Amino acid sequence: MNFFKRLFKLGEAEANSAIDKLEDPIKMTEQGIRDLKRDLEKSLKAMAEVKALHIRTKNDLQSYSNKAADYESKAMLLVKKASNGEMSAEDSDRLATEALLRKEENVKLAAQATEDADKFSTDVSALEGNVRKIKSMIAKYENELKTLKARVKVSKATQNLNKQMANLDSGSTISMLERMKDKVEEQEALAESYGEIANENQSLDAEIDAALGDDAKVEATDALSALKAKMNK
Repeated sequence: MNFFKRLFKLGEAEANSAIDKLEDPIKMTEQGIRDLKRDLEKSLKAMAEVKALHIRTKNDLQSYSNKAADYESKAMLLVKKASNGEMSAEDSDRLATEALLRKEENVKLAAQATEDADKFSTDVSALEGNVRKIKSMIAKYENELKTLKARVKVSKATQNLNKQMANLDSGSTISMLERMKDKVEEQEALAESYGEIANENQSLDAEIDAALGDDAKVEATDALSALKAKMNK
């Protein structure tokens, strides 16, 4: 009996150990998921901001390119006006030169905008990849958390079962069952004894009646006649 108690105690210890090992990973996983969700929120915000910069930069690029083309067109018109005698060559050259200078400024701005747009495009791609990675990790750890919680539930159930079995006083239970068995056997023997006594009494009466035979009937008849004579007096 002590062997079984030691066995149940061992099972209980293993269940407790399993729970102790699982509780910390559950808390750590829950905290990790919260941290990842905060990181995801930050990454989404950063990605939105970089995308906005990318859009603005592309718009600026288009604007600078349009302005550069427009200033070049204006410079050509100024030169044409001077050729047609519509304005002096001096004014034409001066204004055309200014238009070309502004064209070059916008060309440089467009080049810088192109470089910035390419950089922002690369940053957006990197942030999108980071967002996908974080989402994947969150899904993975949430599934692992479900598994860990299920394992803890099973371990606790096993612990409670082993505890109940370990606390079971099997010695007293067996002793009680033995006493009940003895009591039943005693009752059965007593019933059999009464049955034998009853059978013996019935057999004895039958034997007496058989031995007396008709004499008993004659005596009974005589007794009846005497009773009647007594009643008629």
